[in-house]
Amino acid sequence: MRVLDIKHQMNPDDIAVVRELLRDAERADGHRPMSDHLWLDLVDGGREGFAGLVAWEPGHEHPVAYAQVSRGHDSWSLELVVHPHHRYEMNVIGPELLGTALDVVASSGGGHVHWWVFEPTIAHDAVAAAIGMAPGRLLHQMRRSLPLSAADLSSSVTVRTFVKGRDEEEWLRVNNRAFADHPEQGGWDAATLSSRMSQPWFDPAGFVIHEIDGRMAAFCWTKVHDDTDPVLGEIYVIGVDPDFHGRGLGRGITVSALRNIAERGIKMAMLYVDASNTRAVTMYEALGFRLHRVDRAYVGDVKPSNAGKGAT
Repeated sequence: MRVLDIKHQMNPDDIAVVRELLRDAERADGHRPMSDHLWLDLVDGGREGFAGLVAWEPGHEHPVAYAQVSRGHDSWSLELVVHPHHRYEMNVIGPELLGTALDVVASSGGGHVHWWVFEPTIAHDAVAAAIGMAPGRLLHQMRRSLPLSAADLSSSVTVRTFVKGRDEEEWLRVNNRAFADHPEQGGWDAATLSSRMSQPWFDPAGFVIHEIDGRMAAFCWTKVHDDTDPVLGEIYVIGVDPDFHGRGLGRGITVSALRNIAERGIKMAMLYVDASNTRAVTMYEALGFRLHRVDRAYVGDVKPSNAGKGAT
């Protein structure tokens, strides 16, 4: 009989237990099993709108699965990690944990939910259907080798690097304008940005900004994954202030960021882009990026409490 431990705050021991499960999953799958924003909610111990669900079974010293739900500015994100030794039970564990997570969402007022899955299979389709969720957004991971060609570099724009203690307020303004309708990247506040900048991987030297008439017109925040083989330089967040759309700044700031990554000796670049964003996908393909992996969000709308388990 599984025991499900639901936590709205995580102490260091709780985090250590979940971290070990995530490491086991990463060793089995070859990639981190949680997105950055959910990972940071976990290691920060939980904030308003957070719930971590840890499943245990008698006779096992490790949890058999972990689900987490985190509230965004206009929707909820949900992720599930099943221990590699227990994935044969995915058709039972998945609906059990995810259904309970949706109950947590319902008790917190309900809303739109994204369940993100890395490289989904028909097993994930079945679990989603069991809890009333449907296939939604597709996220492409794209990669290309570095350095860029001289022809590509000719479209770069002049940049400077981010200055901590000076650029935060302006960057938040531009980011939230650029991603006003984005469920994960929009609606950031100073605490969200501070949490990202406190991570060991943060390096302002890889955070480039293009200015026009003294205003931040575009930015590209890069991130180095030095624990992968090969080492990856990620286009982590890229944005253009809507006031400066139509000037080709998306391509220009991307090229400048890729130059920045290559100058640090990194030979492979990576980024994530919504498959539905055909304009961005076309631009990245023109810059030599090719599809490496596809992730999916299953989506559903959860009614407030007393509506019952599952999404509608």
